[in-house]
Amino acid sequence: MIEAAAGLLVNCVSCTRGYRDLFTGLNFELKAGQVLRVEGENGSGKTSLLRILAGLSQPLEGEVLWQGQKIHHAESTWLQNLLFIGHRAGIKFELTPVENLCMYEALNGGKLGAKSAASASSTSTRIEDALYQVGLYGFEDIPCTQLSAGQKRRVALAQLFLTHSRCWILDEPYTSLDVIAVQMLQALFTQHISQGGMLIITSHQPVILQAGEQYRLALPKTQLEMLA
Repeated sequence: MIEAAAGLLVNCVSCTRGYRDLFTGLNFELKAGQVLRVEGENGSGKTSLLRILAGLSQPLEGEVLWQGQKIHHAESTWLQNLLFIGHRAGIKFELTPVENLCMYEALNGGKLGAKSAASASSTSTRIEDALYQVGLYGFEDIPCTQLSAGQKRRVALAQLFLTHSRCWILDEPYTSLDVIAVQMLQALFTQHISQGGMLIITSHQPVILQAGEQYRLALPKTQLEMLA
């Protein structure tokens, strides 16, 4: 039994798929300024673990806690501090990039519905800047059905420039991105960690960050390895 602490705590978590154990007795703690890279072969349970951490799936055994409380008992607090982006784009293809991010802002307590014209203008500016940062300047009002796979991925990743969440859980964020976009993301990750954020990430590409304590979890192993 791991003692609860102010951060994300995984206590004796096990997961199965069908009749096969993916991982058993997983214990770790992630604090401010730390990065966890989850690795493993296809089918090893990487996505399953991320979904459990995000509260989207239940483990077979064990529990996940945020600041000492089970995430399902402190759902509002956990969701305020969580940004989860799965391996799919996770956007509405019939909407434009701007409309997708406006919806994201509204669902996450943004000021989209504020009466103040200044507040609405500020939200619009932030969204436009986020799309510029991910290289979608000029594509703001094009339906996402007309965008490439990489551009759709960028729409989802633009959320990273809008969120104030402390813990980012990202499943293969580099998928369909070019070298410049990957470098942009790694710079953003470094900034997030430097400011006391937490990052849990799966990736088939190297994760090069210039900040924070970095750990690796190679499923189905359950021991974290600290990276130099």
